[in-house]
Amino acid sequence: MKVCISSSGNSLDSKMDPRFGRAAYFVIADTDTMEFEIIENSAAASGGGAGITSGQLMVDKGVAAVITGNMGPNAMNVLKAANIEIYHGSAISVKENIEKFKKGLLEKINTTVPSHYGMSFKEGQK
Repeated sequence: MKVCISSSGNSLDSKMDPRFGRAAYFVIADTDTMEFEIIENSAAASGGGAGITSGQLMVDKGVAAVITGNMGPNAMNVLKAANIEIYHGSAISVKENIEKFKKGLLEKINTTVPSHYGMSFKEGQK
């Protein structure tokens, strides 16, 4: 299964980025083979539409699930329309979040943060 984890860095050892649409990177991994692709999020610094752009990227990449900290309403709408499940990860490495996902230890996200929430995010916030 292909999953995407929002990431603060460009490796499996990087910490999960708690934002989705404005995450620095996306790690798309196959949970069976652990083959992965790292994508720098070009929408992270955009003035608007980051959630929609990031959500559409997941659709285009054939992702079945997203692991992140928070999800904005626009991104959630795109992912839900494509039947992509959304899970709440932890402030641990991308690899550790994948392992928790494989064990069924992550909760689904069904609520969103306010629009443009990630734009005011500062390191250390939840």
